[in-house]
Amino acid sequence: MHADFQPCVYILTSKRNGTLYTGVTSDLLARIHQHREGRVRGFTRKYDVKLLVWFEQHPTIHSAITREKRIKKWNRAWKLELIEAENPDWRDLAEGFGFDPLP
Repeated sequence: MHADFQPCVYILTSKRNGTLYTGVTSDLLARIHQHREGRVRGFTRKYDVKLLVWFEQHPTIHSAITREKRIKKWNRAWKLELIEAENPDWRDLAEGFGFDPLP
């Protein structure tokens, strides 16, 4: 496996209990940077969704894509439970990877 290859499913939000976005990537740090810089066109840029509140690493991109598709079908309450089970304070987990706090 390539050293930079880290398939992940992630959830971003605009704020605590705000707009949610579920995505999948093979490089979480690069994708978070893209979201924060507004380089990802569409939903996340339109709704200012930048806070990383949940992520889950997977052994293969296939398993990550499968998980992402399942989560996207969940209702909002289930997604909130998933976030709050591991991140009850809705901290921006990207700060743990060295990203600056968002304003």
